[in-house]
Order: sequence, then C-alpha cells, then structure tokens
Amino acid sequence: MGRIFICAIYGGYDGAAADPETIGSAPNEAREMVFLRDLIVPELRNRSFEVVAVPDFDNPRLSIDWIDKRAKPGDIALGIHADAYAQSQTRGVSTFYIAKNGERKNHAQMLLLAFSSRVPDLPSLGAKPDTVTGTGSLSFCRRLTIPSLLMEIGFKLDSDDRQKIQAYRREIALGIADGLVTWSRDAQMQATSGNHTITVHLKVNGESYPESGISIDGNVHIPIDLADRLGVNLALNPQMRRIRYRGIVYVKAIELRDLGISIVSEIGKIYNIRSKHAFNTEDFDRIMCAGHTTVAQLNDFLAANSQEALEQFPNLTQIYLEEAKAEGVNYDLAFAQMCLETRFLHFGGAISPEFNNFASLGDRQSEWAKFPNLRLGIRAHIQQLKAYASNDLLVQECVAPRFELVKRGVAPTMRQLNGRWSADSQYTIKIAAVLRRLYETAGIF
Repeated sequence: MGRIFICAIYGGYDGAAADPETIGSAPNEAREMVFLRDLIVPELRNRSFEVVAVPDFDNPRLSIDWIDKRAKPGDIALGIHADAYAQSQTRGVSTFYIAKNGERKNHAQMLLLAFSSRVPDLPSLGAKPDTVTGTGSLSFCRRLTIPSLLMEIGFKLDSDDRQKIQAYRREIALGIADGLVTWSRDAQMQATSGNHTITVHLKVNGESYPESGISIDGNVHIPIDLADRLGVNLALNPQMRRIRYRGIVYVKAIELRDLGISIVSEIGKIYNIRSKHAFNTEDFDRIMCAGHTTVAQLNDFLAANSQEALEQFPNLTQIYLEEAKAEGVNYDLAFAQMCLETRFLHFGGAISPEFNNFASLGDRQSEWAKFPNLRLGIRAHIQQLKAYASNDLLVQECVAPRFELVKRGVAPTMRQLNGRWSADSQYTIKIAAVLRRLYETAGIF
C-alpha cells in the first residue's frame, strides 16, 4: 500500500509565507490545521496505513520540496488549509484538484463525500479545479510528482464555523481519513494495474499531430518538441518539470496554460491543444487597448460565478463596456479587476454594494469612495485605470476622487499596478487569473 503524506498549510495556500505570530500562539487558523493533521495521522495508522506527517514549514513550497524528495509511485498527498476570512456565501469545505484531470476530480469528490457524511453541518462547496483560485493555479496540486489534492476549510474568525471546527475536530479528522482511505486504495490499484502511464492522441488546433502524448496519473504530458513548435520558450522556464519516457522528454500540458497554450477539449483519449488566439496576446496585459468579449459573454461569465449578481446589477456589464470604450480602456481587464475586488459582486468587508465602488477606490475625504449611482462608480474605476496607464486627457468629466494625484502613465500594463492599486504582492497575478478564465469561458483563449 502506498503512503499518505498529510501537510498542514499555513498562510497563503500557494507560496505566501505565514505570519509568524500565527504559529505557536493562541488557537487560530494555522494551529487548527495542525490539530487536524495530528488527529488524522494516528487515525490512519490505526487502520494500518503508512502515513507521513509533513513538518511544519512556513511556506508551502518548502513542504512540496520535502514531499518530493521522499515520494514514491503509489503515494498520495493531501494539503489542508484554512480560509479564516471566508465570506458567508462561500464558507464551507472545498477540495481543489489540478485542472483538466478527471481522475483527480473524482478523488476530490471522494474526499468531500466522506467528509460530508461525517460533518454535514459544514457544507461541501464541491470539487474545484485549481484554475478558479485567486492565482489561477495551486503549486500543491501541480508541482508534486505524486497525486495531490488541497482541501480548504473556510470559516470566519467570528462565526459559528470556527466553533464547529473546534467542537467537531474529531469528526472532521475521521471524515478526511475516510476519504483518504478510499483515495489511497484507488491510487494503489492504478499503480499495480499498470495504468500509471497511458498513451493519448493529440490534436493541435484541431489537426492531428503525428506523435502521441502520455497521461500520467491523469495528467496529460506533451512532447517537448511540440512545445517548441507551439512557440513556447521553455529555456525561460527552467522550473517547469520535465520527465523522460521511452527516450522522449515531455512536459505537463496544463503547465503551458500560463504561456498561452491550453487543452480545450477531451474526447476519450484525444486531446486538442490550442495555441491560436483571437487576439494578439501582447495586448493581454495592456490597459489602454480594446476589449475582446461581448456583453453576452461577460454576463455568462458573471452568472457562472455569481447567480444573483445580474439580478442585483442588471446593466453592469453593458456600462463597463460603454465607459471603457469612451476612454480607450480595456474593458475586459477592468471587468476582471472588478470581479476580483468585489468577489464577483458578493462584496463583504468595509465596502457595501450601495457604495457603487467596484474597485476599492479610496477618497481623500473618507476611507472609501462612494458614488450616487452605478454608472458613476464604474466611470471612476475606468478613469483611475486611465490615470495610471495613459497621459491622454479624459473624455468625460472626472469623477475619480484621486485622479489628479496619480503620476500619469506610470503603469501602462496590468503588471505595473502591483504595489500601486493594492499592497497584495500577487494582486495582478490574481487579476490575470480571472481574465484568463473569462477568455477561456468565452472560447477566445
């Protein structure tokens, strides 16, 4: 039987170091995960499973390296992470898996089913691909050489969720252990049945490709030569993992997503790799350029992430398009930023929907800017983007409270907003992740 690695992840779930004050202090989200891990480990050992508790590192990447040095075929890894700032609409339990891996999705669903049977009071939010996270990918799901999942338990520090986790630690640990038993046995069966590596047929932009790819543990890998043909310069990405199989070097297809390559369809064992886009990818990062989606596509994307959003703000997408076009701003990018800032119009925190503030704009007179209607709030957002990205005059009357305080043209690209619009070091990575999901949903990326 393969081993089970269990890792309690602190701080940001994808590379952000934990606050040192959260480790070893009074009970908090970090310590809750340690408590859970230390309950799960003996429970699994009592069931005759070999379990490895990953040491307490303050950075998930260190945990990944530690596991990789010790992992063997047939092993699996679970990371458990707490979101102590979950909004009331999203609190509960999710399990994240590497996108485009149906096998790993099934395993994520196994974990959640076992968990829910033990702890029905903490709702399951479903198995989710790692592409829906803020950064668009999760290292714990992607970088490990063995199958891995990340379970996120969302609760609010001042809510009943926190009390439920503390009161039902034992049941939560048993639920996770039940799911891990099922997953481990399934992984072992696959390892012993010879299904570790499967040949898959490839298409590139709809045309058959003469060489096959391989699927390892459900993850599709393509020959390195195909990556070269697609125009990907892997020399600039030495951290991307390569494997050698029967004399050919392969890379994981999903890892090329951030470089403009994606798997857009899967029918049986045929995988269609798409590299062509409906626009110049150099425009992806530019603030002052045309958008590429339609109002219908924006509405569909918004509805898929927040069903009630269109009812509360029925004309929002149309107004974003109109206001952005008037000032020459990329409305796709502005829309993606709005989705990030408002949590897809769920809001929460200090900014309320009635503020009509969709980009966390500040005000010299008060902590947060407030606007009398939807259009003026959107106009202020667009104008603030233009202040950073361009030296051109505004077309419409200025309503952005801090427009004249910005050094004009200092940030013509989205990446250059880092440290200016938000103190979050991953701010523009998160915007890019939302924007990429928008384009993929619309079928233009």
